[in-house]
Amino acid sequence: MGKRSTAALTAASMAGIFLVSGCAFREAICPSDEYAVAAVHSTTGRTCVKDGQSPPAGYVRFPEGKVPKHVDDEWDRYWQDHLLDENGREVSP
Repeated sequence: MGKRSTAALTAASMAGIFLVSGCAFREAICPSDEYAVAAVHSTTGRTCVKDGQSPPAGYVRFPEGKVPKHVDDEWDRYWQDHLLDENGREVSP
């Protein structure tokens, strides 16, 4: 088999594996050594903070059990329509 045929076969195999696995890969909101925080009174403001550090001014932790972990997961979608105040409590938009 020629180099082109081998490369094409490899590419086709990788594409097939990706299609079969479907959504096996989920993009994390933050790296493993960081956690997500929300901007106060914002549905779009977020950042990641190193574990063990406090959120920067103007940001608060998400309520326990409602922390988005992956892009488009339940809590990522939820916080697109909900706000947190400066104390980390949910408030009306």
